[in-house]
Amino acid sequence: MSDLEFDYIIVGAGTAGCLLANRLSARSAYRVLLIEAGGNDSYHWIHIPVGYLYCIGNPRTDWLYSTMPEPGLNGRSLRYPRGKTLGGCSSINGMIYMRGQARDYDGWAKETGEPAWSWESSLADFKKHESHYRMDNMSSTSAAEKARSARASSAVGASTEIAAPAGTSRADHLLDPSGPDAAGLGSGGDSTFSRFHGGGGEWRIEKQRLHWDILDAFAQAAEQAGIPPTDDFNTGMNEGVGYFEVNQKNGWRWNAAKAFLRPICMGRSNFSLWSDSHVTKLDLVRRPDGELACKGVDVVRNGRKQHVRVRREVILAAGSIGTPQLLQCSGIGPAPLLQKHGIDVVLDKPGVGANLQDHLQIRTVYKVEGVKTLNMLAASLWGKAMIGLEYAFKRSGPMSMAPSQLGAFTRSDPSRPYPNLQYHVQPLSLEAFGDPLHHFNAFTASVCNLNPTSRGTVHIQSPRHEDAPAIRPNYLSTEEDRKVAADSLRVTRNIVSQPALASYKPFEHKPGTQFQTDEELARLAGDIASTIFHPVGTAKMGRPDDAMAVVDPHLRVYGVQGLRVVDASIMPTITSGNTNSPTLMIAEKAAGWILEESRLNN
Repeated sequence: MSDLEFDYIIVGAGTAGCLLANRLSARSAYRVLLIEAGGNDSYHWIHIPVGYLYCIGNPRTDWLYSTMPEPGLNGRSLRYPRGKTLGGCSSINGMIYMRGQARDYDGWAKETGEPAWSWESSLADFKKHESHYRMDNMSSTSAAEKARSARASSAVGASTEIAAPAGTSRADHLLDPSGPDAAGLGSGGDSTFSRFHGGGGEWRIEKQRLHWDILDAFAQAAEQAGIPPTDDFNTGMNEGVGYFEVNQKNGWRWNAAKAFLRPICMGRSNFSLWSDSHVTKLDLVRRPDGELACKGVDVVRNGRKQHVRVRREVILAAGSIGTPQLLQCSGIGPAPLLQKHGIDVVLDKPGVGANLQDHLQIRTVYKVEGVKTLNMLAASLWGKAMIGLEYAFKRSGPMSMAPSQLGAFTRSDPSRPYPNLQYHVQPLSLEAFGDPLHHFNAFTASVCNLNPTSRGTVHIQSPRHEDAPAIRPNYLSTEEDRKVAADSLRVTRNIVSQPALASYKPFEHKPGTQFQTDEELARLAGDIASTIFHPVGTAKMGRPDDAMAVVDPHLRVYGVQGLRVVDASIMPTITSGNTNSPTLMIAEKAAGWILEESRLNN
């Protein structure tokens, strides 16, 4: 095999791509190439949890996309961050570990006709790569950790990548004294917990290393409003209120590059990583039998164009924006769109770039008195110094914060059969992401519709791979979504009105109590809502008779041999929660299928 021919080419070293590279290159007989348009993840702000503030909007780590002006947002355009570095969005996201609800996966199984997508079947894929801190005392976990450490030690000398930041060795965890571990819940020996969670994998999940009285009060208020407490959002029914668990290790962000590439993958002689390399086009050829096949990719690397051949499969893991863009630039997509931009139609696929779904969060801000928030803590040089010192010496406090700390899942109205709202609650407030903190004491309760009925598109605006596509989420474009938006604001007001928060005298700064009707609240939602950065669905999987399906239930592109999509774009419907961990599950399941198909075809 020549130097520019591989068994598998993975496009995109993000969340899915890193796991795929790890699993496929574990078979030494296969040469695996992972291609990433961004650079390595050596930027220090990637690894400090609060550093997402310096990664989003930074061309070093973000594609810098924006939506087109949105009618449902009263003509506003939103910043649309996507990770452009090793680890992809896992290097710049909110680090929240959330699977969604069992009904999400059972719905996929029903829609695609593939039972392997069911919750019970997918649970094994979640657990396979999970390293949950509550499982650390399990003997099987200890053995797996030792084995992995031994493999890492033998491979570390072969890695040329920059090491993970100092301080990521195993240490005692700082636990919230009011949290579930203090009560003995969810310990490593709990068979109920171990039914849902794994301890021997690469994907680290830990408790947050912080505590805020205002968040505790909000949680108590939510309970008084009828939302039950929970210490685990990831058992298939996430209804409840509690602190989020996060993808961190000892106070550092734990991204997919650390988990799956370094050092084990980097030490494999059959694995190659090309960073700062942009795939511009797929090599699609018509075979003698008339079938299309993908034979490789065109890449711009170090300023030079290169062609790389593939023996088995090209796997697209470029995400819900990058994957449809690359397909369309290669001639696979809606024929009218391709023809408009002078691209030869290789395969007319109207579903490529369609079915875009996202979670839209409505940020309500409440002024408070007599309680500490980050607004006041960070308002002085002394406060900022104390924040820095706490992180430097303990790896805890505000610099270890995920963007949201407390979560809640509930219903927008009692008639709903399942939770359809998610809260991200923060001990801070600001006008918009990236703006300075307010100069008054306040907290933010962001609420989103977990199951929006609005559907959008991702369409190229030119045949040039350098040009960003047009992203149109079509937020709040259905009557149901506008109704849920209005109802969700009323649910927020009900929670904040409970006795647990009364001593802090919460005052609704945004949107304002003067707005009461459905029409007023839906319009205000359009003024203050923003994306939570969960785009999915733009190359959805489906049955052969689904004209909008791009991939089959095993994620192979319909009509093209040797081409597969493995990222969040294949979701037919969005999961009921944050989407990063479901994307890892998709990659885990796909890796198993790919290796099994390869074994059967040999």
